Amino acid sequence: PALTLIKGGGGALLREKIVAAASARMIVIADRSKMVETLGRFPLPIEVNPFGLRATEIAVAAAAGRLGLSGPVTLRMTGGQPFVTDGGHFILDASFGRIPDTRALSNALHAIPGVVEHGLFIGLASAAIIAGDGVQTVHAARKPGSSTDHDVA
Repeated sequence: PALTLIKGGGGALLREKIVAAASARMIVIADRSKMVETLGRFPLPIEVNPFGLRATEIAVAAAAGRLGLSGPVTLRMTGGQPFVTDGGHFILDASFGRIPDTRALSNALHAIPGVVEHGLFIGLASAAIIAGDGVQTVHAARKPGSSTDHDVA
């Protein structure tokens, strides 16, 4: 598997990505329900600066649209207030559905002023341990550009 991931559902995606990028190896542990053929079954968290929030939301939806993706982009709320990350940012949850070209979406999101980081972890995981029904499977990452069997959301 390529082990392209969507991470950051808990809102710590910027810090998780910094740690992953600085690590010699990143090993992911997940249950079988997280395995998908193509990413997009779960919303993609996008960490954004609170300043210019609406403009950033519009730009995210437009960038996705140019890639043939569509779906709601919603501000994550908790207790009636925007969810605030450890870094003081907000999270947009993007439900685009199937994401066939994660690299193109990553590049498009990084080009938007106001986007701090996104939850696409591309080329960062070295291995994944997948548990289900008492069985554990270890998947080693393939080199970028190789064919994909499964990704982990």
